[in-house]
Formats: sequence, structure tokens, C-alpha cells
Amino acid sequence: MNIIPRPTPSNMWGRMKPSKLYSSRPAAFAAVEFEPDLNVVLAEIRLPENRDRDTHNLGKTTLGRLLDFGFLAGRDAKFFLFKHLDRFEDFVFFLEIELLDGGYVTVRRSVAEATKIAFKKHVARHQDFSTLPDREWDHIDVPFDRAKELLDSLLDWRAVKPWHYRKGLGYFLRSQEDFRDVFQLRKFANSHADWKPFLAHILGFDAELITRHYAKEDELKEKEQKALTIRQELGGEIEDAGKVDGLLLLKRQEVDKKQQLLDAFDFRSQDKSDTKQLVDQVDERIAALNQRRYSLNQNRKKVIASLEEDQILFDPEDATELFREAGVLFSGQIKRDFQQLIAFNKAITDERRGYLVEERAEIEVELKTVNSELNSLGKRRSEMLAFLSSTDSFAKYKRLSSELVTLRADIEGLERQRTFVQRLQQLRTDIRNLDEEKTHLQAAIEADVEAKNADVGSLFSRIRIFFNEIVEEVIDQQALLSVVVNHLGHLDFRAELLNDAGIATSADRGFSYKKLLCIAFDLALLRAHLDDAFPRFAFHDGVFESLDDRKKENLLAVIRRYTGLGIQSIITLIDSDLPPRDADEPVFEPSEIVVLLHDEGDNGRLFKMKSW
Repeated sequence: MNIIPRPTPSNMWGRMKPSKLYSSRPAAFAAVEFEPDLNVVLAEIRLPENRDRDTHNLGKTTLGRLLDFGFLAGRDAKFFLFKHLDRFEDFVFFLEIELLDGGYVTVRRSVAEATKIAFKKHVARHQDFSTLPDREWDHIDVPFDRAKELLDSLLDWRAVKPWHYRKGLGYFLRSQEDFRDVFQLRKFANSHADWKPFLAHILGFDAELITRHYAKEDELKEKEQKALTIRQELGGEIEDAGKVDGLLLLKRQEVDKKQQLLDAFDFRSQDKSDTKQLVDQVDERIAALNQRRYSLNQNRKKVIASLEEDQILFDPEDATELFREAGVLFSGQIKRDFQQLIAFNKAITDERRGYLVEERAEIEVELKTVNSELNSLGKRRSEMLAFLSSTDSFAKYKRLSSELVTLRADIEGLERQRTFVQRLQQLRTDIRNLDEEKTHLQAAIEADVEAKNADVGSLFSRIRIFFNEIVEEVIDQQALLSVVVNHLGHLDFRAELLNDAGIATSADRGFSYKKLLCIAFDLALLRAHLDDAFPRFAFHDGVFESLDDRKKENLLAVIRRYTGLGIQSIITLIDSDLPPRDADEPVFEPSEIVVLLHDEGDNGRLFKMKSW
């Protein structure tokens, strides 16, 4: 943190504060000249019918929004100036700000051309440059982003570096929406990494450790996501680089062998391999099948012969004629015996013949199968012999080249897989290293928070003391401002009311007390940074709302005491929220009321026009 020597109160009190807000149309928007200490925007509800209304649209809240506009808030279509462009397009606003060196800068910003900014530095306060020619401005039509950088350098709030001046401006221009949480402003709706390091910094902690921890966390998540993507791309394939390298080695050896054959145009090695396959496999099978076919053919001949032998060639009638011619008597009885014998033998022969026919059919089927396989093997043998005896080497070259292409495609796929695996292994190494570094950073953050909590002289200890003093003075109840490191290594900021036993209560959850805690935090923060180049103003809208009269008096006393320390306070309120006083004892001095609003016509509004 940059520390500057603390100036004397007379020189210090007027610095780094809004000094004047005015417009190019003073009849519609009267100039607001801010005092270095207490500035009150008071809205009087004079019409009885308006006293019970929640909102009155007089413009007390609008003043804070205009200050933010002058401090170069980004253009938002919901912002009232742009939402009602038909009403405000011809307005040009001027914000005079007192600087660290005691001089002033006036920022000119129009509604019609809100991204073109003009600047002028000057010595005297409460100037009116609404009619100043362009040539007399120091910088004219500065582009918006460049204008913010220029204003950042002019304000020179070194205590918030390396952050931009707008980063924490919401703590000192609290809108109603910003009273919902002590620490997380409405504009901090994005990730905690965007605002927690800044808040830690202005509370006195080592913000660099926290920023680095978030960065490591983001880097770790990115690496883990990449590792997951690669695992999905691998789709269950090998994730071990050693195994992939082994497969690549074998494939490359095979490629080298085939490439050498092609380079030498020598196919003897391949011929030898094919010849061995021919001899060992094809010829042996053909020989076996030929032997089987020979055996089957022999059996087939035997079956056919047996079928022919079973025919009975003896005819009794022929035998009778033969015996007659020979003069031998062949009686009828002998003829009948021969016929009976023939009938018996025929019965036996028919049964045996059935078996032989069945056997021949089986032999025929097997012979058909054997012949088919022999034909196939013969064709294959012819092709292999053709390869061996071919004089056309190009055919062999073509075959080996095709095999080589396939192998190289396999190698390319394995190399791609190895690349994924190597990236995955490197990511795993990075993840382990990042996780270890994140753990070390978390330990360092925990040590830093513990040390700052234990050091009664630390910036954070002073802030929490001032915070408790304010709350206790207003509501007679202690409040604890604490910062702890959660299990993820992130800072958790807490602002809690304590009961008599020192235990946190739920009272801070009510809106009125939540607002009080916000006000107390802002003032404590400003007081703790009085010795630094840091803002010294706070705008609080509806400061007394929902508090009882005694607490209002107490809070006003705190605000006056803090303005006495050099902190400019700009507060808005409705007259019904004023603490009761005697008529001869007004709550505010006339000089403290910088804007007086009322509900008796348009002239009582901040903008002297109909409500929008």
C-alpha cells in the first residue's frame, strides 16, 4: 500500500471530494455547491396527501446517480438520463472535483455524446464553465475509455492502486440497491475474483496473494477441462504412453522391412515366405485330400461291384431245357426247390443292397466335398505359384506398397494417439503442480489473514475498531467486522451484530440495521485511510430511514464527528425522518442544506420538470 505523509487538517480537509455539480440548463437543474464537511439533501413533504407515500420522486436519490455520471459511470440503457433521452438529450453536466494537490478538475459530459469527455484543471473552487468555449478546455472530446484513464491519473488515488478509481467508488456513492450487502456492491454482480481482491486490498490484506490464488484456480480449472476433453477424444483408447510407444516400435519395424524390400526391388524374402506357406500348408492339405479321395474312390468301386455281384443269374427253366437235351431227368420237385432257394437268397440280397446303396450315397457326398476343396486349394496354389513364377515384378511391388500404406496409416493413428496421451500426461503434471501452488497460496493467505487479525496496529484492526465504535455509538450494540479464509482458500467478509455474550445475532439482517452496517463500514474505511491518497467523501441515500429518533441523533453525531476528521458526508433524507427538535434548535444549519426539495410543484424537484 502506498502511504503519503499525513497533511495538516487545514490542508487535508478539502481534498479528494466532489466540489460542485451543475448543468448547461440551470433553470432546469440548479447548481449544487458541496461543502467540505456535511452536505444535506433534504426533501420536505409539505402536502398532507403525500406523507404516507413510500416514494416521492423529488430527486434526492437522483443526485447520487448524477455524481456517478460525472465520475464517468458507463452508459446503461436503464439509467434515467438515457432511459428518458427525449427529456435529457440537450443536458450537459459538469462535475468539479477537488484533487490531492488542492487544485480542481472539472469534468464535462453531455447526455447526447456521453462517450466524449472534456477536462479542465483550475485553482479556484465553485467555477462555472458551462459557457466556456471548447478551445479553453485542457482536453476536449476525449474517448470514454481514455477519459477514465485520464481522470484516474488526475484523481491520483494511489491507495487503491493497482485498481482503477471506479473500482470501489460504489462504497462512497451508496445507492439504495447498495445497502443490501455491506461488501458486495450492486456492480459486483460478477465473479468474486473481480472484487474480493480489491476489497481485501483496501482492508489491508495482501491482495496479490488472493489475485494469484484466483488465477491459479482458474488455470487449474482450465487444465482439468482440457484433460477431460482429451480423455473424451481418446474414447477409451490406451492412455499409457509406454504401451503406445511399444506398438509404434513394432509397426515401424514392420514398415522398415517392407520398405527395404521395395527399395531394393528384391522379393526373395517375400517369395520364400510364400513358398514355405505353399509347402507347409497348401500342398500338405492337397496331398491329404488326394489320399482321401483315392480311398473314397476305391470304396466306391467295391460298393458298385458288390451291387453287381448280388444279381442271381440261375434260371430253372433254362436248366430244365439243358437237362432234357442231355437226356437227364429233371423232375418238378427239384425245380421247385431251386425256386425256393432263389427266393430266399433274393430276400437276403435286397437287404444287403439297401445298405450298399446308402453307403455309396455317403461316399458320393464326401467325394463332392473333397473335390470342391481340392479345386479351391488348386486355385490358391496356382495363384501362389503364379506369384513365385511371375516375371511381372510390378504386381509384387503393388501388393507390398498397399500393405505399407496400411501400416503407415496405423502408425499415423498411433502417433496421433500418442500426442493426445502425452498432452494428457503433461496436463496431469501441470494439474498436480498447480494444485500444489494453489495449496501454498492458500496457506500464505491464511497466514496473512491470521497475522493481520492478530496485529492490533494493522489497517484491518483499525477499521474493525472504527466500525464497532460507530455501531455501538448509534445502537448501543457491538458489531464485529471479520475476514476468514474458507475451505476453498477464498476470503469471506462478515459484518455482524453481537449480543451481550459476544455471539452474532440476526439483527443485522433487517434492512435498517443492514444500512447502518453499510454506513459504518464506509465511514470506518474512510477514516482508516485518512493518511493515504484515498477518497474522502461518502454519499448515503436515506440515511435515517427506519431508525428510531434516538438512533438518528446518535448517527448524526457520528457523521458530524467524522466530517470533523476531514471526511465529506453527503446525506439525503425526508423531513419526516428528521429527529424531533425544538423550533429554535434546527437539526441542520442552513449552510449544511445544499439541496432543499419539496412536493409543491415542479420547482421543488431536483430537475424542475414533470416527474418521469
